[in-house]
Amino acid sequence: MNKEIDVPCMITINEAAQIVKLAKYHIRQLVLQDKVKYVKAGRKYLLNLDSLINYLQNGDKKERKENNEKNIRQIRA
Repeated sequence: MNKEIDVPCMITINEAAQIVKLAKYHIRQLVLQDKVKYVKAGRKYLLNLDSLINYLQNGDKKERKENNEKNIRQIRA
């Protein structure tokens, strides 16, 4: 009955900006666009650090795929 719970590392926008060396505004935009996992605690947003790092390493694959589909056009022979 000794179950371990994996608790995610949650940090504020200010802490995230210092860790990843990006502007607070940019990180806030990622939160507001739901590109990283977060919870709202009162007036503060707490980001999942693993989610932020994953997004920065891999980008937004869904958005990239949608853009590629829009840019593809059919060529008639």
